[in-house]
Amino acid sequence: MTPAILLVRKAKIAHDVLSYEHDPAAESYGREAVDLLQLEPTMVFKTLVADAEGVGLVCAVVPVLMMLDLKALADAVGARRVRMADPAAAERATGYVVGGISPLGQKKQLPVVIDATALAFERVYVSAGRRGLELSLAPMDLVKLSRGRTGPIARA
Repeated sequence: MTPAILLVRKAKIAHDVLSYEHDPAAESYGREAVDLLQLEPTMVFKTLVADAEGVGLVCAVVPVLMMLDLKALADAVGARRVRMADPAAAERATGYVVGGISPLGQKKQLPVVIDATALAFERVYVSAGRRGLELSLAPMDLVKLSRGRTGPIARA
């Protein structure tokens, strides 16, 4: 049980938890989830932590097959510049390990921006808070529970 799963259960949000055997040699946690769970890749989102100048750490939730557009994220959070956060700082702030960072149930809830493509789906998949564990839920429930917002923050 992870804080992310506890949060969705407490909120009585419809969800599913999917698990797979994580391979420590996997090059991409998100692609590993797509492959092993046989999911539609456009519906699987990764959580990235960035350091926004003047704002602090923020979470960006983008499709696993896309890249985070740092300029778009900076615009979305009102920062002049954004860079990827130090992994140790991301782990300390969220309480999760890299590869298992969830936008939900974080130790210190960071501001969350979810790529707008998520809204095109009935359900999306995000980390459930541990490598090898995915959470499926409606995109608007993800926005609500993360206290996030959506915006065009991903690029091919």
